Amino acid sequence: QIKESATLTRDVLEQHFSDLKGTLKKLLDERLMSLLQEVDVIEQESIKPLDECQKLIEHGVSTADDLLREGESAVDGDLGTQNEKLCNFTKKALHIQLDSLPEVPSLVDVPCLSAQLDDCLLTILKNQIFRHGTVASRPPVQLEEFVEKPGGILVRWCKVDDDFTAQDYRLQYRKSSASPFEDVYVGSETEFMVLHMDPHVDYQFRVCARGDGRQEWSPWSVPQSGRTTLVPHEWTTGLEGYSLSSRRNIALRNDSQSCGVLYSKAPTYFCGQTLTFRQVLLGIETVGQPDRRDSLGVCVEQQNGSDSLQRDRAVCISTNGAVFVNGKEMTNQLPAVTSGSTVTFDMEVVQLGPCSNEGGNFKLRVTISSNNREVVFDWVLDQCCGSLYFGCSFSYPGWKVLVF
Repeated sequence: QIKESATLTRDVLEQHFSDLKGTLKKLLDERLMSLLQEVDVIEQESIKPLDECQKLIEHGVSTADDLLREGESAVDGDLGTQNEKLCNFTKKALHIQLDSLPEVPSLVDVPCLSAQLDDCLLTILKNQIFRHGTVASRPPVQLEEFVEKPGGILVRWCKVDDDFTAQDYRLQYRKSSASPFEDVYVGSETEFMVLHMDPHVDYQFRVCARGDGRQEWSPWSVPQSGRTTLVPHEWTTGLEGYSLSSRRNIALRNDSQSCGVLYSKAPTYFCGQTLTFRQVLLGIETVGQPDRRDSLGVCVEQQNGSDSLQRDRAVCISTNGAVFVNGKEMTNQLPAVTSGSTVTFDMEVVQLGPCSNEGGNFKLRVTISSNNREVVFDWVLDQCCGSLYFGCSFSYPGWKVLVF
């Protein structure tokens, strides 16, 4: 691990500084080109009026020179043509203005280009470059635990650097070493449930953190593999009153008049696990209108003729917070189930007397939690139950439940 991480770190450093050199050269070339273009523009704009002034002066000198030669020719000519030439010379001289010159700017008004280059840029760059980049022997956060969940993994991580104050964490995963890592969670919590995972498949995870008040992320933790052997929870298909998501883990009570209990596809809930129902937010909509028979819970078997889980061989919580055990309402009550609520079921076996499929008392210690409150009770059954179904029943449309 040391040699592999050292080699990888060298490669990252070399590639980063190679990219920096290329980028800096490109930026310097662009700046040089911009300054040279600025010189060209000033030169062209400043030289144009001077060139025009020079042309006017040269034209005037040329005209005066021509007139001078014409005057000399008139004086030196014979007497017969002298008067006529002098007369023409005089007329021409009167029409040509030889005493005016274009305005010539003074020397101080003529641009004199120079380059102003501040040497402190090198000092600033030098200080920034010498502080750029660090080499860490250990990331400040590491993956701590993987907990198998049906169709997912609960990933936990922790800080290992006491001097590091974390503001946010960033969890990534990938399905195989050939695939790129992708973000699955960014936030302040130190655990996250990763769903929609294939059973018996290894996934790689890594986590990093962002220090308090900083923008950059810390180095990644050592990648670790995690897997789940538990098949995902799914609602059963085909019940007219409910529409399911593509993964069949979300059920929506539609506007069909048909009613009944929607059960899980199979008895996939085992004691020792946590079964979670989450009332999915529907944007600006509210959840459906409640009914006293509406409930979420677990049961020993499917009873397709019943319209509620408030029956024998089942435990459930109604949407108004009432808890039912084998169809009887308990005195303890939980908060009502509303939009965004999360309800969890935890069970452990507490056996009484002999246990067999033919009979005997079988007791489960049940904990139902909702909105930071919980009730604990014993559920006595007449037979051993290695696995249980889960279900829900809603009378009115608008309820939407995710199970995991």
